[in-house]
Amino acid sequence: MSVFKYEKDADGIVTVTMDMTGPVNAMNEEYRVAMDETLQKLEAESGLTGVVIASAKKVFFAGGDLNDLLAAKSGDEAEFMAEGERVKSGLRRLERLPVPVVAAINGAALGGGFELSLACNHRVALNDRSVQLGLPEVSLGLLPGGGGVVRMVNLLGLEKALPYLLEGTRIDPAAGLEAGLVDELVDSREALVPAAKAWIAAQQGSAEAALQPWDRKGFRIPGGNASSPHIAQLITLAPAMLRKKTRGLLPAPEVILDCAVEALRLDFDTAQRVESRGLTYLAMTPVAKNMISTFFFAMNRVNRGGSRPQGVPPQQIKKLGVLGAGMMGQGIAYVAAMAGINVVLKDVSEDAASRGKAYSERLLDKRVQRGKLTEEKKQTILDLILPTVNNDDLAGCDLIVEAVFENMSLKHKITRELEGQLAADGVWGSNTSSLPITQLAEASANPANFIGIHFFSPVDKMPLVEIICGAETSDETLAKAYDFARQIRKTPIVVNDSLGFFTSRTFGTYLDEGVRLVAEGLHPVQVENMGKAIGMPVGPLAVYDEVSLELTRKAQETWAEMGVLDKFADGTITRGVINTLVGEHGRGGRHHGGGFYDYAEDGSKAIWPGLLELYYQPQASVPEADMRDRLLFRQVIEALRCLESGVLRTVDDGNIGSIMGIGAPPWTGGLIQFVNTYGLERFAARCAVLAEHYGERFLAPAIVQQKLAAGERFE
Repeated sequence: MSVFKYEKDADGIVTVTMDMTGPVNAMNEEYRVAMDETLQKLEAESGLTGVVIASAKKVFFAGGDLNDLLAAKSGDEAEFMAEGERVKSGLRRLERLPVPVVAAINGAALGGGFELSLACNHRVALNDRSVQLGLPEVSLGLLPGGGGVVRMVNLLGLEKALPYLLEGTRIDPAAGLEAGLVDELVDSREALVPAAKAWIAAQQGSAEAALQPWDRKGFRIPGGNASSPHIAQLITLAPAMLRKKTRGLLPAPEVILDCAVEALRLDFDTAQRVESRGLTYLAMTPVAKNMISTFFFAMNRVNRGGSRPQGVPPQQIKKLGVLGAGMMGQGIAYVAAMAGINVVLKDVSEDAASRGKAYSERLLDKRVQRGKLTEEKKQTILDLILPTVNNDDLAGCDLIVEAVFENMSLKHKITRELEGQLAADGVWGSNTSSLPITQLAEASANPANFIGIHFFSPVDKMPLVEIICGAETSDETLAKAYDFARQIRKTPIVVNDSLGFFTSRTFGTYLDEGVRLVAEGLHPVQVENMGKAIGMPVGPLAVYDEVSLELTRKAQETWAEMGVLDKFADGTITRGVINTLVGEHGRGGRHHGGGFYDYAEDGSKAIWPGLLELYYQPQASVPEADMRDRLLFRQVIEALRCLESGVLRTVDDGNIGSIMGIGAPPWTGGLIQFVNTYGLERFAARCAVLAEHYGERFLAPAIVQQKLAAGERFE
């Protein structure tokens, strides 16, 4: 029995309803066979007046089978490209049928699903914001290889097509209609096929209705071809602009741009072959393997509850308490209110609490101005936030998140004072970036209900939440914290207790190594550039200034009092530099007037000249390859140590957490996935070389040799 249902009505219209094996329709071998059989029937039909492509699944079409892409390896290029051309041939046959073809888009149409719809003459979509359309392949290190690049350029023109291709922009049907990617909207799934058939009926007698724009005589690409002055200028400038953005670390955007430009210069079918060659090249790269592994497979496993305790019923937070209305607290209140949760935002003064709520109002005002929110909806969300100084307002909270200053004594005091306001099965969460949860829980009357919930700043933009289990944290508490993170539309990773947990502990090595390089006499600008050269968002010195050198010094004093200073690595060198800058020169960081950098009133910044006087040695020399590897490998090694010691529960949590939490380079697929494609043996050898030249902190953890001996990867 075919997975494509074929129904011809009395008017000669065939409805092809895709209902493939599994939860979604996907562009795999089953699809290729079914599409070929269906096209043969359509091409042999008599009395055919039109075709409707529909789906029996919740989504229209999910796109290519990424397992096939992951499996592709060097030497498979010819076979891989042949399969791609087979898919393209089917879509080309579909759009060359002598009758109109309509896509009835009932749900998400992303990647190959959207490419299938682009091969149709008309697109009718369900007008629902949950329906997502687009070509997100670039986010996986790939390009739309089913004709997406060529068709988008021919449909929209180069300039309008590039944001969808280079940024993987996803849009809802209403935006698709405005952009010209969708032709018609309906308000119910039941109306899709009738609307498609009605359009076909209305085209009877129109020869052009069955022709794609690019197959019509005299067709010109919108916006101009490669010789048009504006487009020619764009073609000249775009590569440099793109290289500045990707730093040459992400090949997919560059290949997409090349294919898009060729679509202006070549005939349609030749341009499609160029596109196929581009996809074949990208599919073989380690970057694509890394990004597919992490951004698709690992992300899906994490978001579907891979780290959530099994057997605990789903839980929902209805009333949330947030203690501290500063930068973190106000952000937590905002995202919770956006999710429809009642929030009690408490601070020591009414003024501070009100300022915390005002933060949400400012963000909501921006959404109103952009047309993403009505005034009525804005007020509904604001009404969910209660700013207060009254402890009793916290009574009955399902969850209280403490977001005060990183001080153990202060956090203990607040826990003892307010924990009693929780509901009977309520959970106490501490938003801390480094303090051990087990020690924080010592102040709790019920440590089983105590957990770390580490948000990242700014909370409204950062997608990750790091959940930290203390020694006594129960599965029920973990499940509630996990469900809360998903409720507020964040991606949660789960780790075990440790100073700095996973994200802060690992990220700290990047900062430490950057300062070490400065202390060795390297020019600070070169150090910063090497950080960005490996793909980090900013250099280590700039991060330290933003975090605050003053706060870092205070945190180190706290760790010394706790007896955990230098627990994982010798921080003497970095601590000496920070003490010199803060203690002797008053350089506390950006918010203290300056740190490693001087900051001008116009927002610009430059390395503080005093830093050069203190540390720069023109004769100092470290090979740039070593500088880059030192900045990256320190982080990778620390991530492996976290996995080895059980701080990280899963490899997925490590990869997702490193990219979404600390800005690890996307091309790596995460700090642990990087080792897989670099090669475990090669990685261990490179670590040995770095250790010989720069110190034992670069020795590969024992877990690497264990995996090698077992013939395993990090999975």
